[in-house]
Amino acid sequence: MDHLLLAPDRFGLLVLTLTMPASLTRTVGFHALHRYYRPEWSDAKNSEVFGPLADPPGHGHDYQCSVTVRGSLNDDGMIVDLGLLDRIMRDEVSTPFAGKHFNLDVPYFAYGKTLPTCEAIAAYVFQRIAPRLPDGVELERVRIMEDPSLYADCTGVA
Repeated sequence: MDHLLLAPDRFGLLVLTLTMPASLTRTVGFHALHRYYRPEWSDAKNSEVFGPLADPPGHGHDYQCSVTVRGSLNDDGMIVDLGLLDRIMRDEVSTPFAGKHFNLDVPYFAYGKTLPTCEAIAAYVFQRIAPRLPDGVELERVRIMEDPSLYADCTGVA
């Protein structure tokens, strides 16, 4: 059901505004490497548990990161300024990940810390993007896709 609101616009005129909630998804791509390896384990145990995913130096993917935000449409018919969302995604996804090795270049995923799985990367990105969104805009989901057959979603809800 549509939600209608009678409110003054920027010129002081009363206008009927649609305030129904909507969502918007932006996707960016990047190539990065990762390796599943626990330094506290032997090479044999890493190989047994992770198979070829434990082999040095790691392997790469052409990742896709989709960020979905939700909120009410503003006077311009938008949830959020797309330029702002693009800058946030550049700062939190493209720049820190593109052409990088998660284990070597992103401290959160350093060897001995969190394994750079799709799920962990999605949760990491969610925590980085959510606080940067303007008031009234909520982060609904971050999806990290390694390939068309493997992706993970983080909704920020336990």
